[in-house]
Amino acid sequence: MTDISRIVITHAHPDHVRGLAELVARTGGADVFIHELEERWLATGRVPRHGRSGALGRAIDHLPLLHWQPVAASRTVTDGESIGSLRVIHTPGHSPGHIVLLHEPTRTLLVGDAVFHRSKLALGPAALAADPAARPASLLRMPRDVHAVGFAHGQPLSGERISAFHDLLQAIAAGEARHA
Repeated sequence: MTDISRIVITHAHPDHVRGLAELVARTGGADVFIHELEERWLATGRVPRHGRSGALGRAIDHLPLLHWQPVAASRTVTDGESIGSLRVIHTPGHSPGHIVLLHEPTRTLLVGDAVFHRSKLALGPAALAADPAARPASLLRMPRDVHAVGFAHGQPLSGERISAFHDLLQAIAAGEARHA
């Protein structure tokens, strides 16, 4: 694993960062990149009370099982920045510093938890988001001219199946957001 030199985190929620400290160690100290609004969360080892809008989300964040070993970010990122061939797109809502990554050479979009792809494409549960109302506007910032989409939760889309992603963005633009 020593050929991994950078780890880019879409957001600091336990299901995305609980193994990060071990991964950094196994890579020999890879640099960790995260949006500046979540650098403190990563370093604290838990989602703060204001990090979820719903009572259920806040309650589960109190469980020690959902805390993680604190990690210091090597560098923070902001909207529009490039990390190699990845362009950072700030998409707040699921969390304040949530980012989506566009691999520009292949037009592949890595959406983290901005969109879930379980039985259908949808926004994640509102109770687990910091600001559910901000999600639609954030998602409309994502490019539509993509050839593939990767999800943190669900199977990727490519080829003809990418039309489902375009349909979701169109539904969001029309004010018909779907929730998981």
